[in-house]
Amino acid sequence: MTGVIKGTGASVPSYILENKDLESLVETSDAWIRERTGIERRHIAIEETTVSMAARAAQEALEEAKLSPEQIDMILVSTMSPEDIMPCTACQVQREIKASHAVCFDLSAACSGFVMAYVTACAYIEAGIFQNILVIGSECLSNVTDWSDRGTCILFGDGAGAVVVAAEEGTGYLPAIYSDGARGEALTLKSRPNHKPFGEESPGEEETPCYIQMDGQAIFKFAARSIPQAIEEVIRRNRLHKGDIAYYVLHQANERIVEAVAKRLGEPAYKFPMNMREYGNTSSASIPLLLHEMKEQGLLHSGDRLVLAGFGGGLTWGTAILTWK
Repeated sequence: MTGVIKGTGASVPSYILENKDLESLVETSDAWIRERTGIERRHIAIEETTVSMAARAAQEALEEAKLSPEQIDMILVSTMSPEDIMPCTACQVQREIKASHAVCFDLSAACSGFVMAYVTACAYIEAGIFQNILVIGSECLSNVTDWSDRGTCILFGDGAGAVVVAAEEGTGYLPAIYSDGARGEALTLKSRPNHKPFGEESPGEEETPCYIQMDGQAIFKFAARSIPQAIEEVIRRNRLHKGDIAYYVLHQANERIVEAVAKRLGEPAYKFPMNMREYGNTSSASIPLLLHEMKEQGLLHSGDRLVLAGFGGGLTWGTAILTWK
């Protein structure tokens, strides 16, 4: 058995923050942001939450897959911005959509999270354990962004994307997934202070804000080098050629990164769709959001082979191949 995508869904906040709106927060401009990132605007959660967006995206994916919530065996949610430590986001989504038979847990691999969750879902299906799995990437990064830090606040947005991965006869593809904790300090998001009831706390520890911090140059160099290598590796592992790939669906971090990957692979730009102009970097939501838009725009056809590629905090990165049904 192998896992195939039977339905997609997406949900983004209604409030839009344009580049020019950031000019009142930090020293920047619309032209400066566009030139360096390709981002023009991002959607910011006001009423929406990580859970509510995930649930709406999941419901849309279920409708397309023609499955009821009760037919879902597992819900995997990739997020680095959960509302609660427990219950996990996946359990809260289960409650919202009434998927009463699903096993639920969250997966945290930052911007690589959706690829890692998709690979995990396929492994459960190929092992014969489950038949229908909801894989969701959902983020409210506005809650963990320092809006006075020009280096990060121009990048991030909120949103959710979901896919239904269902069992089907056939053989799947081998992934290529990696981690390098030794370089983890290049992209961090500290948790709430861990209070030490039997030890000394650092002065001012409770007041330390917990925001995304990033070494932008280090991340760019890491992605521009590691992702082409991982793509070539996953193609080689599955005895394919670049000509067999219809599209490379990359995490939407920065237009320059995507362009650099395309150049290093020697592949044409049209095979690297992008939507960060509208949404910014939505971390683990970016790949399923882009997949959903590509499907809605009629870009995907039965038999198309796609490479999914994620990269982010950890450091983590990975690639997976799927055939569109």
